[in-house]
Amino acid sequence: MEDIHIKGYKSSYIVPTVEFSVSTGICEISGESFLEETAKFYFPLLDWIKEFTYSVKKPITFIFKLVYFNTSTSKWILNILNALKRYEENGGEVIIKWYYNEDDIDMQDDIEDYIIDTGLKVDLYTFDN
Repeated sequence: MEDIHIKGYKSSYIVPTVEFSVSTGICEISGESFLEETAKFYFPLLDWIKEFTYSVKKPITFIFKLVYFNTSTSKWILNILNALKRYEENGGEVIIKWYYNEDDIDMQDDIEDYIIDTGLKVDLYTFDN
């Protein structure tokens, strides 16, 4: 199993930065996510999480620092959170940290919906913290 490193960029669509580390269990998605082929981008990330939780079985810390994501990305974030919830239910240690802009009411609503939908504990931070 290998780390994932994707440098975010903007073109006709926007790709987030992704850093997933096998050795530390720290996974971060940051920037903006407005993709043309969302499933093609996020499916390997979800696959990595599933492999990590089934074979590595170490604590995982997932950090979201997204300032914007579109609806199709939102569905994949929920898929990721559901995979983390299954890991937690099977005895895995999961920490979720979510950074957001304090003035972004829509993002706050989305995060609250994820918490309700998954039952996961999410530590919330503003970008100022």
